[in-house]
Amino acid sequence: MAVYLVQHGKSLSKEKDPAKGLSDTGRQETMKIADVARMYKVPVSKILHSGKTRAEQTARIFRDILKKDAPLEKTDGIGPLDDVTDLGSRIDPASDIMIVGHLPYMERLVSFLTGGNPELQVIRFQNSGIVCVDREEKSWFIKWTLNPHIR
Repeated sequence: MAVYLVQHGKSLSKEKDPAKGLSDTGRQETMKIADVARMYKVPVSKILHSGKTRAEQTARIFRDILKKDAPLEKTDGIGPLDDVTDLGSRIDPASDIMIVGHLPYMERLVSFLTGGNPELQVIRFQNSGIVCVDREEKSWFIKWTLNPHIR
């Protein structure tokens, strides 16, 4: 059991789409990563997203490929510049939830969980990538990552 953190897929520019929905590349990369996660049987009980179009579209792709009956839930407080300590203090590592959000929030959340300080830089997310975090006793750790590009 763990928590799966995802940065939304690549989006269109504001000039091309004021809502900044996913680009074709963003959709393809998200589908690719979701399919790999499905092959590894990544369990997802629920998918939270920020409500922004690109995050909701990314969440829907993961849900459709990983677990069609997993509820999607718009969640306040996980926008790009929101405070990570609120959600970070409440996350249940046994929940198997997926959280689809934005930078810098997602990186700051991992830093808060693993190092107790959102200002630490402990990982760099990629669009559509998954960072799996888990906790043993009182310590959070990065269990694995799955990214569209190996760099």
